[in-house]
Amino acid sequence: MSFEFKNVLVTGSSRGIGRATAIKFAEGGASVAVHFNNNEKSAVETLDLLAGETHKIYQADQGNPLEAERLINDVISEMGGLDILVNNAGISLNHNLLEISYDDWQSAWDRTMAVNLLGPANLMYCAGNHMKKSGGGRIINISSRGAFRGEPTAPAYGASKAGLNALSQSLAIALAPFNIFVCVVAPGWVETEMAADLLSSKHASEIRAQSPLNRVAHPDEVANTVLFLASEGADFLTGCIVDLNGASYLRS
Repeated sequence: MSFEFKNVLVTGSSRGIGRATAIKFAEGGASVAVHFNNNEKSAVETLDLLAGETHKIYQADQGNPLEAERLINDVISEMGGLDILVNNAGISLNHNLLEISYDDWQSAWDRTMAVNLLGPANLMYCAGNHMKKSGGGRIINISSRGAFRGEPTAPAYGASKAGLNALSQSLAIALAPFNIFVCVVAPGWVETEMAADLLSSKHASEIRAQSPLNRVAHPDEVANTVLFLASEGADFLTGCIVDLNGASYLRS
């Protein structure tokens, strides 16, 4: 899979799935825009890991509509265009309905939806309008098994990812006439910093046993799937949601 002469923005690429995806795209010849919100140090570490010298780093709170717009405009202006957008950045906040105050419940929903759903929606709006003018492009959104399985202690997370799935399929239809292809990858548990505490806790064996492979995914496995969907020849997969959960949750 060659991505020479392609400009790629990977949101949340300071660590985890985003970092692995940025590395893979750079290995394929792409120029990568490394995005972060708070963790600049880790974003710089990602940048240093990328093959080639054409990559840049960008800060933005994608939950803020103005910053989301600025991020896309800066990438287009400074890198000469945008061919592939990977919406990877997201948050998961515990907000058990039976354990928190109504104010905290509102706060968790507002922030989760702003970052996980409205943020990607705004980025896709800005990127999609640019891609229409430039002749096409690809958008890959990182969803979650939780969109189907449910997230009882983080319901806003599950709802935001279900919304992202629906949004992706809506835009796959709307943007297809302009050679803009939209796909989704929905991982289960992945061995990332976000999951590190649970994967080293007393629940680790139970989590790994959810898959008949008796393990969780590696970030590279998610990244490889993203690159496949973003590659030439995968056009007819537009609108798909790829379950990447090691058969821990099967649907038909």
